[in-house]
Amino acid sequence: MKQEVSVFWFRRDLRLDDNAGLYHALRSGNSVLPIFIFDENILSKLEGKADKRVDFIHRTLEQLKAQLQNLGSDLLVFHGTPLEVYKKLLSEYSLKAVFTNHDYEPYACERDKRIEELLNENGASFQTFKDQCIFEKDEVLKDDGKPYTVYTPYSKKWKEKVNAFYLSSYPTEKYFGNLLKLETANFQSLEEIGFEKTDVEIPSSEVELDIIKNYHDTRDIPSIHGTSRLSVQLRFGTISIRKLSRMAQETNGKFLNELIWRDFYMMILWHFPHVVGGAFKPQYDQIAWERNEKHFEAWCKGETGYPIVDAGMRELNETGWMHNRVRMVVASFLTKHLLLDWRWGEAYFAKKLLDFELSSNNGGWQWAAGSGCDAAPYFRVFNPDLQTQKFDPQLKYIKKWVPDFQELTYPRPIVDHKFARERALDRYKSALK
Repeated sequence: MKQEVSVFWFRRDLRLDDNAGLYHALRSGNSVLPIFIFDENILSKLEGKADKRVDFIHRTLEQLKAQLQNLGSDLLVFHGTPLEVYKKLLSEYSLKAVFTNHDYEPYACERDKRIEELLNENGASFQTFKDQCIFEKDEVLKDDGKPYTVYTPYSKKWKEKVNAFYLSSYPTEKYFGNLLKLETANFQSLEEIGFEKTDVEIPSSEVELDIIKNYHDTRDIPSIHGTSRLSVQLRFGTISIRKLSRMAQETNGKFLNELIWRDFYMMILWHFPHVVGGAFKPQYDQIAWERNEKHFEAWCKGETGYPIVDAGMRELNETGWMHNRVRMVVASFLTKHLLLDWRWGEAYFAKKLLDFELSSNNGGWQWAAGSGCDAAPYFRVFNPDLQTQKFDPQLKYIKKWVPDFQELTYPRPIVDHKFARERALDRYKSALK
């Protein structure tokens, strides 16, 4: 006779503490089998075997597995498509329910719909919970019931609505005794799932309180450790958004605003799915972008002849991370100076960023291009030299990532700033008549 269990499916929530879906699973009345799936539908689209994100997830799962083993359970890690995995689980266990946390991206929504159908056909339920944001979907709306498309009034309503209920942690530790007792299970190596180890550094998920306290003064200076560096943890859920929001609320309003931007972009993606692949403001799809592959390649490699831009791109290529101020500079440069389609840059960031989230990446790129909700006006063109003078006046950041910027071998600027600015303004004006 098959063993009756509930499953908790780890996805973008790789932690045991304050995990909404896990909490509900543990209180469901059945023993809980923890699983993770290396989704072949996602892995097959990645380029190359040395993917920092896959390595990051694999190392994080090792830690999570050890924690569960200390509790007398284990983490079953699968490699395949979710449908294949759940068919296998249904053949081995009497599944009563699968618990997991919401994922709002288009592929995830379609995947979850199919899994729910399969489970329902086999007498099991599929239950998902809000975990990766404070407010989702329709929770923060305008008085007329429509979604906000401008950040400031959204953030005001967000702050008016938030209270201890929304920021309270889920006490999962009270119910760890309900985890399924398991013998140590096999854990495939990176090589066995088709990837290889990288030099990725796993940042600490410990919150540096001094950084949060001084965030408003230090967040725009790329040469110092002046930001939380927690975006990777938020992306993979190794830290609780509720815990971080409580801390921000008590410590630094500017930092809290950044967390609210994340909720805002998730809400935009949910209500306006056309932003995936298209401009939020459709008229911006009329812009006649250049199609200069050489310029794009130079931007990707950090060889534009503009040191602050090249520093950002080299940092991204080497580490999988880029300082947020510099992200704005390089995005503005691609869309305004080179007049290349923001979707090219969005796709490159999606391949490279450890902290890649579709909603925030899309929102940030459309902000830079002027095509998004509450975006920078199209006539705002960042001057890389002025950005350098303001945020890296001693060239510390540039010297770290572009040590050759004063050498004869360093490329000359691939485009003149004055010419590029005027070209961008003309091209945008023509499209937005």
